[in-house]
Amino acid sequence: MRRIWLLIFIGSCIAMLSCRRQPHAQEIHHDLPQMKDSGVLVALTLNSSISYFDYRGEPMGFQYELAKQFAESLGLKLEIKVGRSLLELVRMLQNGEGDLIAYPLPVSKLMKDSVLFCGEDIITHQVLVQRNGKNPKPLTNVTELIGKHVYAKPGKHLRRLHNLNNELGGGILIHPVYNDSVSTEDLIMKVAQGDIDYAVCDNDLARLNQSYYTNLNVKLPISFDQRASWAVRKTSPLLAEAANRWHAENTTSPAYKASTKRYFEYSKREPQGYILSEREGKISHYDSLFKKYAQEIGWDWRLLASLAYTESNFDTTAVSWAGAKGLMQLMPRTAKAMGVPEGKEQNPEESIKAAVKYLGLTARSFTKVEDPEERIKFILAAYNGGLGHIFDAMALAEKYGKNKYVWDNNVADYILLKSNEEYFNDPVCKNGYFRGRETYNFVKEILARTEVYKKKIKP
Repeated sequence: MRRIWLLIFIGSCIAMLSCRRQPHAQEIHHDLPQMKDSGVLVALTLNSSISYFDYRGEPMGFQYELAKQFAESLGLKLEIKVGRSLLELVRMLQNGEGDLIAYPLPVSKLMKDSVLFCGEDIITHQVLVQRNGKNPKPLTNVTELIGKHVYAKPGKHLRRLHNLNNELGGGILIHPVYNDSVSTEDLIMKVAQGDIDYAVCDNDLARLNQSYYTNLNVKLPISFDQRASWAVRKTSPLLAEAANRWHAENTTSPAYKASTKRYFEYSKREPQGYILSEREGKISHYDSLFKKYAQEIGWDWRLLASLAYTESNFDTTAVSWAGAKGLMQLMPRTAKAMGVPEGKEQNPEESIKAAVKYLGLTARSFTKVEDPEERIKFILAAYNGGLGHIFDAMALAEKYGKNKYVWDNNVADYILLKSNEEYFNDPVCKNGYFRGRETYNFVKEILARTEVYKKKIKP
């Protein structure tokens, strides 16, 4: 049944592509030699936590990094164009808007008539997301789903649950989640936090979320394996050959392994509160630096200390999964722009000085937020997620009748929604997918910890 649905879907996609394709699309001959003449490889992808997104002003994403490595191996500059669906990616490819679909496109006989699949043969499947522990004990067989409450978003996950339920003769308590404001990643978070016991997602998304929530168990597959890979036009066989060769030679390379670890292995959990010595009135070994530089932007030094702890746990040698370094976890490009000398990214004073300069510059973008305490929330949010995503959330708030100059219950609500394609694909959004839950928590935790510091550590 699942394969029949897949064939129907792909057949519909191809039919739609045939109708929407420009008359000259099949005549496009732009292969590797032409790309080398232009010096550019245009990759098409989707916004998601795995493929491509903006983080603190820097492009990130597993598929983006692989595409960049591939382009560099060809001596080409990578240009990214983002589509809104797999169907649109194929249409863009056929119309010559891009050269390569850098996203796992499902492999099928029907789709092979339209594109050349190339690169790594990725095997995906759907898994049950549950918690490790004794209550409830993790399920190890799909037959144990009978009588269990399982949540899924409409689409392939919900279809698979219904098909599995039919295969088992019924009994799974299926909960479709139609609310546009709740994404699959939100369901994963709810499982991790114990709000629900079971959800369904793809195995690659499950692996990525394990780096945020270490109590997740995603070992139980609930679907057949599905092959997927990159794709190019039929008229780009040389590019396809290059992609096949590159993947064969580089899947064990240091760069490829580093990208895999960055997204699927490195822990992305944030540390909790810390005070060096309440009796001596010390939060950290760097209090004198916080006091020195916080006054440059009119901040309470304990707020700056709380920001530093959230970023690095006061560890000057810290390097995040995304490559941010030092006490204040500045991204390389930001550190350089703020004047940090090369090689000094982990020097505590250079890191604090640069961070304060960046905070001051960021504050200029929120001058219309009149309340100083309210403005700090926007500044912290932008420090964590980048200005672009905060501007997107402000635009969404305004569109839906909320106050774009107030954080709580207004803009904060829409930063949460930026992980949902219904919202990050909205025309008012210019910066695509964003895992807003992290920024939402970031602001709350820093302000809460600051209040603790103020009570325990006097000025």
